[in-house]
Amino acid sequence: MIRYHARWVLPISSPPIRDGTVVELGGRIVYVGPRDDAPGGTDRDLGDCALLPGLINAHTHLELTVFRGLLEDLSFREWIARLQGAKVAVMTPERFLDSARWGIAEGVRAGITSFADTCDSGVVLEAMRERGVRGIMYQEVFSPSADPAAVRDAAARLAEKLAHHDALETELQEVGVSPHAPYTVSDPLFALVARCGRRIAVHIAESDAEQRFVCDGEGPFADALRARDIPVAPRASSPIALLAKLGVLDAHPLLIHCVRVSDSDIAAIAASGSTVAHCPISNAKLGHGIAPVLEMLGAGIAVGLGSDSMAANNRMHLLEESRAAVLAQRIREERVDALAASRALELATLGGARALGLADRVGSLEIGKEADLAAFDLTSLAGTADADPAAALVFALGAEPAKFVAVAGTVKVWNWELLNEDPELEGRVRETSAALRSWISANPSH
Repeated sequence: MIRYHARWVLPISSPPIRDGTVVELGGRIVYVGPRDDAPGGTDRDLGDCALLPGLINAHTHLELTVFRGLLEDLSFREWIARLQGAKVAVMTPERFLDSARWGIAEGVRAGITSFADTCDSGVVLEAMRERGVRGIMYQEVFSPSADPAAVRDAAARLAEKLAHHDALETELQEVGVSPHAPYTVSDPLFALVARCGRRIAVHIAESDAEQRFVCDGEGPFADALRARDIPVAPRASSPIALLAKLGVLDAHPLLIHCVRVSDSDIAAIAASGSTVAHCPISNAKLGHGIAPVLEMLGAGIAVGLGSDSMAANNRMHLLEESRAAVLAQRIREERVDALAASRALELATLGGARALGLADRVGSLEIGKEADLAAFDLTSLAGTADADPAAALVFALGAEPAKFVAVAGTVKVWNWELLNEDPELEGRVRETSAALRSWISANPSH
């Protein structure tokens, strides 16, 4: 048995424990409590740290990590168009794989042990397996045309990719499907995916442009499709209503963003048992707005926190997302008690586990759960962490790296060092980023 001692242990599902211990045996937690009462075993003293469950990134795009800083200050439609153009022109399977590897390394250093990733290239599953992290890769599928031939072609390509991915699933890594968004997926394709019997994630209710596209058949997305001779018409009273009409909500999907949702939308999400990935920093950076998180939580919806891609966020750190979530809700509600730091920390851990259907395995420090662990050093905070360790983590720590990280008991970070790091990866990522910068500079209109 391995005994991890820390100044603070934050189980999430129960109050913090001063001078606490978590004991791990065979990848599972067998004890959580005061150090003095812990069973015997090999000691690993983390010192002046806060030890908590591994953080859960409920939405990201690991294959896009290399796009960090390359798509700044663009409208949403321009952002998507330039991203897609650069992907086609510059990226290869090998470059996407290195990008995913780099993103996982960044996330693990930040205490993230589980990733819910939406992926076009399909390489993220391989990267997750290599690094031994927990994750769900949602294979993206696209076809904005409702033409039956286009839908059949998209479905056939998706089936081929899934057949390949299924052979690579493990106890830690799973595969789902992501019909990307209303402006890239037709009604027939949405309905088809809803019946596939797999985990589903969909970008929804994210932007004003999407709202106009679904409700009015107008706006930049509509203009772009009409330029490709794809007919566009109003589809529903809201993006969430569209998913309800097409049976997607019946599949209990993970709904990514949900910035622009009404009371009736929230009621429909709650009634369906669907869950939400909240990305506060990405939503703010792209100018989409502040999601009504308190209303969703009040309706009983499971909400987790996501970083989104590094093309949309620039940094993957869920403690920072927690801070942004708290501040945004307090601004929105104009109340200091709108969202407590402890609740935001729950969103980054147990909330994410609930949103992904993993709460029986991870998300809190409880006997019998798998030992996904992360510890953050508190020595820079002097005595402030003693008053409220959750507030210290969310408000004071900043984007500090984790001192210790383990996935199912396997140590990934020790004394801030990422174990088994590829020393040549950074150079390859830099080369890809340079190639992307060159292409984007030469093609400013894409």
